[in-house]
This record gives sequence, C-alpha cells and structure tokens, in this order.
Amino acid sequence: MPLIGDDVPVFKARSTMGVINFPEDYRRKWVIFFSHPGDFTPVCTTEFIKCATMQEGLRELNTELLGLSVDSVHSHIAWISAIRDKVEYRGMKGVDVMFPIIDDVSLEISRKYGMIHPNAHYSPDELLEKFERSHGKLEVPQFSTETVRATFIIDPMAKVRAILYYPLSNGRSMGEIKRLLMALQKSDREDVFTPENWQPGEDVIVPAPDTWPHAKEIVCSAEKTKCFDWFLCLKKDGPE
Repeated sequence: MPLIGDDVPVFKARSTMGVINFPEDYRRKWVIFFSHPGDFTPVCTTEFIKCATMQEGLRELNTELLGLSVDSVHSHIAWISAIRDKVEYRGMKGVDVMFPIIDDVSLEISRKYGMIHPNAHYSPDELLEKFERSHGKLEVPQFSTETVRATFIIDPMAKVRAILYYPLSNGRSMGEIKRLLMALQKSDREDVFTPENWQPGEDVIVPAPDTWPHAKEIVCSAEKTKCFDWFLCLKKDGPE
C-alpha cells in the first residue's frame, strides 16, 4: 500500500461518472479518495449523504471526492438512486451523489491501496448471530464486505499526504477530514505547522529550528510570534 509521501498507484477504472484515469484526470487538484465496505450498507449510506452535501464546498478548496467499493457500477447506481429517492438523514433528503464511485469487483485497486484488511470484518453468519443476540430472531441481509473505511488525502502532485482507517462499524467524520485537508493546504501555502485541532483563523506553529542561530532568530523575531521556548513558537494566522 502507498505510504505518506509516496506517489499514488495509477489505475484506470469504470465509475458512476464514467471511466476514471487516476491520477491523470485529477492533475493540479487535491483528492479525497475513500473506500466503503459495500453498497446498501447503513453506515456507508450516511457517509455518502454527508459527502455529497459537501462536494461543492470542497471544490472551492480545489478538492474532488472519489469513492470506491468492490461492488459493480450497476450496484452503485441502484444504491445512489435509493439514497436520492428514499433516504433522509439529519434533515438531508433527496441528496444526489454526483461524485464518482469506482467499480472494483476485481479487487485490483483495493489491493494496490491497502484497503482490504482480511481480519477486519464479521462474516455474514457472525453478523446474523450478533443481531439475534441483541434483538431476537431477525431477517438480516447477509452481505459480505471487502474493504475497510480507508481514506487517502492526495495532493495536486499526486502524492499521498494523509491516510485514515476506520472499521466497518463506525462512520468517519467528514468534518475532520475537511479540517485536515485545510490544515495541509495551510502548511503548504505558508510553510507552517498546525497545532492540535487547529481551525482556520487560529494561531499556527512556526516549524522548529534545526540550528542554534535559527532558534535564536525565531525567538527574537517578528512581533506576531509568541514563543514559549525555542521549540514552540506560535504566530497569528495570515501572512506576515
């Protein structure tokens, strides 16, 4: 699987929005590339509704969404049609998923990106047993899942900049993924680091110096810098 700083693996695949040549089709753009365990699954449905409502806002950050599961394009289409026509989640209703969802029935792309974790999932029998223990005898669809909730933030140079993994049972926070994207973009633009849970407009961190003269320069520098010691200096958001 690719690691942070690596070039992304190249692929060509069918999707709900046509054939994708990756990363060529996304040159000079940031990409949030994420996998979901399967179509017609409940947690994934909530994630995709939220993603779709954020698509235009992400485009304002020069960022595109790209989804994937091991289901076929026809399955993807049936699922997002059901989402648009039948599902309401947290007041979001009639949501049309207009970002591409990749068909990876061969598992080729999932394996290239390390999205398949063989020991991460319940088997269908285990799922059924779990439901019956909690709720009594129920008819539960026996779906199998192949990919965990992997998320890759990829920069305009087609380099992996961040990787997040979530299990089948728990949905991702798209707000946190967007926050991380904005932090990466901030660091690239201004050569700064961002502190714990940084939000746009808050103080940023001056990168730690690697020489003693540099350390003294930072501590004694601009009025906008607040240094607690040579290794931790904050400055107000925005250009000098």
